[in-house]
Amino acid sequence: MIKAGIMGSTGYAGAVLTQLLINHPNVEIIFLASHSYANNTFNSIYSNLKGITTQICIGDDDVELNLNKIDILFMALPSGATFSITQKAIDLGVKVIDLGADYRLKSKEVYEQWYKIKHGCTDLLPKAVYGLPELYKNDIKASNLIANPGCYPTASSLALIPLLKYDLIEKSSIIIDAKSGVTGAGRKASTNNLYVECNDSIKAYGVASHRHTPEIEQTLSDVAKEEINLIFTPHLVPMNRGILATCYANLSNKVNIEDVYKIYRDFYKDKPFIRVIDELPETRWVKGSNYCDIAIRIDKRTNKIIVLSAIDNLMKGAASQAVQNMNIMYDLDETTGINMIPMFP
Repeated sequence: MIKAGIMGSTGYAGAVLTQLLINHPNVEIIFLASHSYANNTFNSIYSNLKGITTQICIGDDDVELNLNKIDILFMALPSGATFSITQKAIDLGVKVIDLGADYRLKSKEVYEQWYKIKHGCTDLLPKAVYGLPELYKNDIKASNLIANPGCYPTASSLALIPLLKYDLIEKSSIIIDAKSGVTGAGRKASTNNLYVECNDSIKAYGVASHRHTPEIEQTLSDVAKEEINLIFTPHLVPMNRGILATCYANLSNKVNIEDVYKIYRDFYKDKPFIRVIDELPETRWVKGSNYCDIAIRIDKRTNKIIVLSAIDNLMKGAASQAVQNMNIMYDLDETTGINMIPMFP
């Protein structure tokens, strides 16, 4: 059995990760750590786990004392909170999957510019592997430090990678319009995320300044083998979970939709959680699953391509993608424990 510990277990992503690992046939959870709920039973915080677990959350200060009991550490923490514990875990031979942003960006300077935090563990940046399994599976398998992708970057990158891989678009023309449910903002109390503030409304935020922009650009630049700059605008919509990303670009040459669909289906043919579909994606058809649904349209009048993708931001955008990465690291079938059917209604 893989012995696991989770920091940030009582946030939304951490809680979903906990639920997935409880049901994973190859995992034993050794500890659940929580900054806000130390010494509370996990099922007193999330009552859906009544009768399933009686595990008591430990405090963050107790994590170091328990590192020698685990094989892998999952961290679902705020930006800047992982640096000291990551190095200690790696030194003890513990594998690490960070669901946050501290190791996603390869450049210390870019991280500090966008996150306004001094990076406290730059020695590990070259060793961290970006955990997008559809692109970096072999690197993930050989790594002991995985930077789990962000939710918006997962949806956006998966939608756009084939276009850049096969040089189908003008690289300077990419625009991403993405919409997320409120869980993407985390569980911490905030006036902007109150029901009255979010319900019956939609709003853009982080316009021309969202922290996920350089993460998306980094991945797409790696695929394109040249620097990609794009426009990314996220929106908050009044639903609990889900992301829909609508991505626009100018086609470099005239192509027909059938050929583009063939390129996408060939590229993702051995990727178990990518569904290239004919109908337009909806978040309700991926809710509670690790699937990413992708559809393509071409506007012949303007010679533009529109690629749409839908994911569950807490699953493929966070927790189940982290489990997918763990499966790959331990040479398990990557669908183990996360091959659930999307829940509807």
